[in-house]
Amino acid sequence: MSDKTQTHFGFRTVDEDAKAGMVHGVFSSVASRYDLMNDLMSAGVHRVWKNAMMDWLAPRDGQHLLDVAGGTGDIAFRFLDRAPGARVTVCDMTESMLVEGRKRADAVEKSDRLAWVTGDAMALPFADASFDRYTISFGIRNVTRIPDALAEAYRVLKPGGRLMVLEFSQIPVPAMQWAYDRYSFNVIPAMGQAVTGDRDSYQYLVESIRKFPDQDSFADMIRAAGFDRVQYRNLSMGIAALHSGWKL
Repeated sequence: MSDKTQTHFGFRTVDEDAKAGMVHGVFSSVASRYDLMNDLMSAGVHRVWKNAMMDWLAPRDGQHLLDVAGGTGDIAFRFLDRAPGARVTVCDMTESMLVEGRKRADAVEKSDRLAWVTGDAMALPFADASFDRYTISFGIRNVTRIPDALAEAYRVLKPGGRLMVLEFSQIPVPAMQWAYDRYSFNVIPAMGQAVTGDRDSYQYLVESIRKFPDQDSFADMIRAAGFDRVQYRNLSMGIAALHSGWKL
């Protein structure tokens, strides 16, 4: 039995200092097929969720967004489409995800407004009060210590800045959650094996969703990090949720 601080990696218990490397291994393995798998797993609905995120975030010219765990650029490109006079810094701990993001046509077209930085959500390589907006999409559940990531988000935001998190969540109707669980555990790992040759990584991704706090518990964590006007909106009956908070 290890005497180190423990955390979860999916349904497994692991040492805290081992988790980041394990998560890095997952996303290094799936990077080249990550966007395709998102489409297959959600039947394309993740695009609707990300557009809903932009609707609520309401990008404006002149803003500087930090998109954490944003390696393939989905959120960055959407933000710049809506605010061509804005800037985005994409930060991801997995270099191979950033490489995939840079390959996309949008990345070339928008290169003068984009920066790509390798970094850890729990120890961001940016100065205090550097950004107007902070987003993290389907990434915060993979962070070893979520309160540390939220504290870093608060630190790097300017006064008046806004945090927005898009993450898988919990369906408040037990029968529907049961049906969703059956789909997730029986279909998604098999799909991952067929498309990427990697069942284990997608088994972890499914398990990590079940370990993430429910909507109200996560909202409380955002408040505990110092954010005000904390709200959330369920998407697709709670399969995913958007969380918003302000640094006031």
